[in-house]
Amino acid sequence: MDDTGQLKILVIGGYGTFGSRLVELLADEARLHVIVAGRSLEKAQALCDELAAAAILIPYALDRDGDMGKALAELRPDILVDATGPFQAYGDDPYRLVRQCIAHGVNYLDFSDGSAFARDISAFDAEARAAQVFVLSAASSSPALSAAVVRELAKGMASVEHVEGGIAPSPFAGIGLNVIRAIASYAGKPVRRMLGGQFESGYGLTESRRMTICPPGHLPLGSRRFALVDVPDLVLLPEAMPSLKSAWFGAGTAPQIYLGILMALAWLTRLKLLPGLSAFAGLFHSVANRLTWGERRGGMFVKVSGRDTEGRAVIRSWHLIAEGDTGPSVPAMAIDAIIRKCLAGHRPETGARAATEALSLADFERGFAVKNIVTGIRESSEKSDPLYKRILGTGWDQLPEQIRDVHTVETSRTFTGRAQVSRGRGLIARIVGALYRFPREGSEIPVQVLLERRGDGELWQRDFAGRIFRSRQREGGGRSEYLIDERFGPVSVGLALVTKEGRLEYIVRRWSFLGLPMPMFMAPGGRTFEFVQDGRFRFHVEIAHPWFGLVVRYQGWLEDA
Repeated sequence: MDDTGQLKILVIGGYGTFGSRLVELLADEARLHVIVAGRSLEKAQALCDELAAAAILIPYALDRDGDMGKALAELRPDILVDATGPFQAYGDDPYRLVRQCIAHGVNYLDFSDGSAFARDISAFDAEARAAQVFVLSAASSSPALSAAVVRELAKGMASVEHVEGGIAPSPFAGIGLNVIRAIASYAGKPVRRMLGGQFESGYGLTESRRMTICPPGHLPLGSRRFALVDVPDLVLLPEAMPSLKSAWFGAGTAPQIYLGILMALAWLTRLKLLPGLSAFAGLFHSVANRLTWGERRGGMFVKVSGRDTEGRAVIRSWHLIAEGDTGPSVPAMAIDAIIRKCLAGHRPETGARAATEALSLADFERGFAVKNIVTGIRESSEKSDPLYKRILGTGWDQLPEQIRDVHTVETSRTFTGRAQVSRGRGLIARIVGALYRFPREGSEIPVQVLLERRGDGELWQRDFAGRIFRSRQREGGGRSEYLIDERFGPVSVGLALVTKEGRLEYIVRRWSFLGLPMPMFMAPGGRTFEFVQDGRFRFHVEIAHPWFGLVVRYQGWLEDA
């Protein structure tokens, strides 16, 4: 940092997938000079021209494999950021750039996702301390963010025994070629990780786990399968947490058929029927950026389990959802936060190490807010808790008291009120309405609702002037995790519970007929929500179908009988 309080940042790979997101995050800071460097001056210039920046953005043609000593002497940056990769394929001299930075007194940060690269960078600790510079590797989602999350989740726990996590990118976000090269380099090959309290080899992309990402009170990401990937957390977290018995991290690529193909090819590599997948990285990259269907949103999760101070089992999880194309900004937020801490006079301690303890979870809040990224923590709940509280987690506390009261059922509750009912006019809509005994059309219809606890679920009986229909609700599992599973006869609907502006909204996320999963383009839908008006619980329920329109709509109020 110079006498004016400004910093000069050199970003190698500055117009790439993650480098460009870092430059974008830094662009609003007037105290920064950001050198956007890469082999193509034209691409660097295009990014600089695209961004409306308070920072000074400077395009620069630079080959990472060229004479970096000369470039560092000429540019004299305060911090160099390596956003290139793949770090698993840096050849016989992987730390060449690190040594050049130390020799020229330049602080160093990188996006490394390679466990060996991040772990072994500590070999340069003494040299970095002597040069009075910091050298931090893997300052990215893993492990800078994931480790910060683990520490947050572990607060109040006596021991953490198991950690698992995963990243689920949006199929529309665009995956960089070097990311694909990194994954292809270890697919089907040994990946060092801890299992059963000992380090052993897993095999990249050949084992998987299913997870639903759902910050409390928000619309969940569709359930995804995650395949084992090589990330620094696998070796760094066990070293930092002696009580840890297992660590597992995966990628939940979408569309999932693409992940399935990669997993099959990884198995062929593991069985030595293929020599490896690196030669196909270009093809995988091309396919990945053309298979763009599904939800335009991505996410991340971290889950820990262990014991509290009284020896009781504790399971906690942290969930992140990035809407639209904001997901690729998350890996850049750690370096953005470190640079801003430097501007505030809180630079990292000198020395060389992985960025496992460089930041707290609070340090990421600014970046999350800028990109409208939502996060939340869940903790295992008691089966005695109300059904909706178990699913909503901390989102339960965001609801008005009147809505929480209706959904607090210990044995049974009866409510009465009035409703206005509208019915669909089409032939099929009338047939469906008759089969399910939905209420007849009218206004000021007397309503009685019985909620009865049945095991871990609830029976809902609705009586509209003698017209009775029932459904059963329970907590979803598997692909329906964090959903209400509501069954009407042969039809079962998975409903997301979303808290928004004091309302509780029900959104259809899955459905089945006679136990068979059905496609969502055929799913029943309609706007359904609960709210409070004039101190009274009110409901708006709409059942419709994309093919034959409205079946029934009823809205009104309820109070304790």
